[in-house]
Amino acid sequence: MQGWFAIAKEKERHLVRLTMGGFFEAATILQLRAALVEAVASLSCGPNEHVTLCDIRQMDIQSQERVEEFSKLVGSDDIRSRRLAFVVAKSLARLQAKRLTSREGVEFFADPETALDWLTS
Repeated sequence: MQGWFAIAKEKERHLVRLTMGGFFEAATILQLRAALVEAVASLSCGPNEHVTLCDIRQMDIQSQERVEEFSKLVGSDDIRSRRLAFVVAKSLARLQAKRLTSREGVEFFADPETALDWLTS
């Protein structure tokens, strides 16, 4: 399945909700980056003060090239969040997501409610 994403913002919580699925191509990651830059800029908080809930339960296993591109995206200074919670389902996808970053403030969860509780605590 072609890669897709959806972004929702909650300005009062300084929260970006990102849902992704399918298998991504490089062009889709560039579109995602542009949409994230716009979403983060629209929040009423300072740089890197927002939190992100990233639901990848519908995401396919990605190629090594895409994993590297996602890793750069996650670490980008202009969209980097204070806390980043991944919601993952498949163990292989979880392992792949854990390779994206080793920075502090990133956690992995099986359900969105627990992830949101952690982000807002």
